[in-house]
Amino acid sequence: MKKLPVAWTAQPARAERSGGYRHFAVLGQRGRGQERTVELQAVLDQRFRLLVPLGELRDRGAWLPGWQRLPPEPQGGTGA
Repeated sequence: MKKLPVAWTAQPARAERSGGYRHFAVLGQRGRGQERTVELQAVLDQRFRLLVPLGELRDRGAWLPGWQRLPPEPQGGTGA
């Protein structure tokens, strides 16, 4: 098995499940095979933890390896 990255970024589709946090560190893994889960801890609130199935963590629509930059906020104004 390939080594799992130690940092992950939740995608907007996971905002509710991730408590609104985007950046997570891996604390450890549990289980074997299809039952493997990864324990993640929010960087900004170390009390917030998630158990994520490994298959979900591999879904790039849900999670990206590493700490990714947030997309820029749209600029307000009239463009004049």
